[in-house]
Amino acid sequence: MTRSIFLAVSAVLMFSVLCMVSGCSKRDKITKLQQLDGKEFAVPTGTAADKLVLSKFPNAKFKYFNSVLDTALAVKTGKADAAAYDEPILKNIAAKNSGLTVLSEMITKDNYGFAVFPDNQKLKKSIDLVVGELRNNGTYDAMLQRWLPKSGSPATMPEIQSSGSKGILRLGTASVTEPFSFMDGSQKVVGFDIELAGYVAKKLDMKLEIVNMDFGAMIPALLSGKVDMIAACITITDERAKKVLFSEPYYTGGIAALVKE
Repeated sequence: MTRSIFLAVSAVLMFSVLCMVSGCSKRDKITKLQQLDGKEFAVPTGTAADKLVLSKFPNAKFKYFNSVLDTALAVKTGKADAAAYDEPILKNIAAKNSGLTVLSEMITKDNYGFAVFPDNQKLKKSIDLVVGELRNNGTYDAMLQRWLPKSGSPATMPEIQSSGSKGILRLGTASVTEPFSFMDGSQKVVGFDIELAGYVAKKLDMKLEIVNMDFGAMIPALLSGKVDMIAACITITDERAKKVLFSEPYYTGGIAALVKE
């Protein structure tokens, strides 16, 4: 065996070993949601993403990862056919990582809303009024472009001035749902939900106070009176609506599929 042939064979063997270790396999090019029937999904551990995928694709297979970003990297490296999670969060990842895209058709469709204490109809109506005004005057569309750009990172959080003469409006949030609520480079909590809350506070002539916490602690904090409202890409569900009062939906998303572009 000549040296060149030996090196070529060695390279092939090495690649085969790496593929076995890293989980390389030939993956079909996915362009439509229906193609994912029976395919392998990457999902974050501890979420309901796998159950929601099974409601659409009962033959789906799963690999579990510690974070949403890890699921996206699994798709990019060929360890899974698709990643399944909340559509805006996957869109945010795809915009910052070339070679990935989110399919337009959703696995499930959900509405996101702010939640307030069950008898706080006044605050709920104020949130609904602000969302309606933002949609009508073009600010809502500008927010979508700011927080969900087609490529790159979200833009800078705008300054929203309010005198705060009528007190403090406390927003409970979990800054792990970029682009809806997350920490920017200066360790300040920003995002679509934070900007929207800022406009609500301005409408009420109140000063917005951000209370950052774990996602699972938000509803208990609201019900115990530690915050006045909560938001962090929260899906409106019948089960949650038994405990809290939701605003009208301000964004329609759901569980989507991220695939190789």
